[in-house]
Amino acid sequence: MDQENVSAGLTVAVPAARVFAVLADPTAHSAIDGTGWVQEAVDRAPLTEVGQVFRMDMYHHNHPNGDYRVANQVQVFDPPRALGWLTGQEKDDGRLEFGGWVWRYDLAPLGPSETAVTLTYDWSAVPQSIREYIHFPPFGPEHLTNSLRHLAELVSGR
Repeated sequence: MDQENVSAGLTVAVPAARVFAVLADPTAHSAIDGTGWVQEAVDRAPLTEVGQVFRMDMYHHNHPNGDYRVANQVQVFDPPRALGWLTGQEKDDGRLEFGGWVWRYDLAPLGPSETAVTLTYDWSAVPQSIREYIHFPPFGPEHLTNSLRHLAELVSGR
């Protein structure tokens, strides 16, 4: 595959500010996730700035430990237009190490109560040493679509 990112889009009948507020709430991420890997937010404070780190407890049956924790660092914070983060891990000494993949939501208001949401997963910065043991993307294309459907249900109160 030459392309090193995947995207999906969905229009929701909710203002962009409401969608952004839900995305900026780490406690909502397990409900949004389309794979079931995201379990619970460790850091529960809302996302408010570039550089902020928030950790999530995860589970994947193919992970060496099954249960694991990721550390995400906000890379894009532009309310109510875009939110994105780099995913990695926190080492035992507290140092953060990132793998090079980014999750990003772009929001385009289509009016006062409608928003086009695009979710992108980009692995173009992943070094070869990681690509040797993780296949990218590590999920099927339905993951992004499922995540957007979950987000739509969450923001519309269904």
